[in-house]
Amino acid sequence: MAALGSVIAASSCCLPLLPFVFAAGAAGTSAFFAQLRPYLLVLSVLLIAFGFYKSWRAKQCNCKQSRISTFVLWFSAIVVFLFIFFPQVIANLVADLLAGKS
Repeated sequence: MAALGSVIAASSCCLPLLPFVFAAGAAGTSAFFAQLRPYLLVLSVLLIAFGFYKSWRAKQCNCKQSRISTFVLWFSAIVVFLFIFFPQVIANLVADLLAGKS
């Protein structure tokens, strides 16, 4: 019982530190991904191009495509386009949403 009481007492001091530890980890991760950003963007464009090629190829073979897969392909292409050409606008939008602004 004493061990449980000491854990509860210690958590009242240590739990407020967890958001700072999480923020430090997120900052380190974002720095890592910032270095990989050009490669990830090229990979995204190549994979979307491959998706459009597979879609075109399916039409050549008279294969029926689902509407969901077509929607997901076009939605992905639009999202990647926005992230490539308007990164600051997307970053500001996400920051405003996380800050609670409308």
